[in-house]
Amino acid sequence: MSAEPAVRTARPGRTARGPRLVGALREAAPALLAFTAVRVLGVLLLVVWGSRRGTPGLTRLGTLWDAFWYQGIAVHGYAGTAPVPGPHGLYEPYAFFPAYPALIGAVHTVLPVPVHTAALLVAWTASLAAAWGIFAVGAHLYGHRVGVVAAVLWGVTPYAVVESAAYSEQLFTAFAAWTCYAALTRRWVWAGVLCLAAGLTRPTGIALAGAVCTAALWELVRRRGGWHTALGMVIAPLGFLGFLAWVGVVKGRWDGYFRVQDAWQSHFDFGRSTYQSLRDLLTQADQVWLTQVVVAAVLAGSVVLLVVSVLQRQPLVLVLFSAAMLVLALGDAAYFNSRARFLLPAFGLLLPVANGLVRVRSRSSLVLLLASAALLSAAYGGYVVFVYPDAP
Repeated sequence: MSAEPAVRTARPGRTARGPRLVGALREAAPALLAFTAVRVLGVLLLVVWGSRRGTPGLTRLGTLWDAFWYQGIAVHGYAGTAPVPGPHGLYEPYAFFPAYPALIGAVHTVLPVPVHTAALLVAWTASLAAAWGIFAVGAHLYGHRVGVVAAVLWGVTPYAVVESAAYSEQLFTAFAAWTCYAALTRRWVWAGVLCLAAGLTRPTGIALAGAVCTAALWELVRRRGGWHTALGMVIAPLGFLGFLAWVGVVKGRWDGYFRVQDAWQSHFDFGRSTYQSLRDLLTQADQVWLTQVVVAAVLAGSVVLLVVSVLQRQPLVLVLFSAAMLVLALGDAAYFNSRARFLLPAFGLLLPVANGLVRVRSRSSLVLLLASAALLSAAYGGYVVFVYPDAP
């Protein structure tokens, strides 16, 4: 199978939205079922692991680290969530974008469940939407089988445990995948709207907005786009910019959001802290956690996969999004061990791997490879959740 995109053209005419949605869901069913299977395996292992440690696995997934902030905002709002003193200043809720807490609050209001359960319900639904979007992009470019494998690969990455936790990466990945799909199918207004929503979900929304705006501008330069392309380009960054502007108004200074991030030591330092962390990894081996080794491997592998993506001529919007996510992960000065988690939404990096795996002639061999990856991912997820003492 060729690695170059075999982009399909849309059929003329309109069909009813209901039947079209059912048909799309039926086509994606193998990917969604396989993705669900590998994530259920990971969650079940956590439940068993937790029962042996006297800590319910689901409760742990629903209350890990940043989950405290998302759920606090969902219940009390930004103003009602108290800051927490930290070694470099006050940790404040304004560091967290509003889309995920808003959905948690809505589910918690409608359903009689604890807030951490509502957070998990939103996260798990978002992870399915993300897997569907990843399948849609892979199938659109390279065929149905690549789409299925890509969705499963996303579910077995080293930090796939985060896809089952009360974090916002799943929701952002869902918006990102469907944004890219809309751009690839030249639905530019939809791409802009979905990108706006992504920009209200995570700070890395700027990476997606940059990719969408550049790809849309390229369409206009090539005279292949129209007013809808320009409109999508204008809409795309509004979510990210709007939240930053709101925090600036609340804080009374234009750079209010960035000052809030200072407590987490999160700022772009052009890779200096990444270099220092990698140097320490090599020179202080007796003080190294497994997570540091895995994160370093993920970063190195991501660089290689980005090069392969370019060589395989992935569409511009995907390459730019992957590249921007990688630049942010490598260039941020924040906590080193979170960088592999930051790269979870860069699903385009999985497409070269999926393209390679579909060439495995024996279906049973492919299933065995993916099942083995699922087991390793589940085991490492248990280590991250129950053994490693800091945030993933």
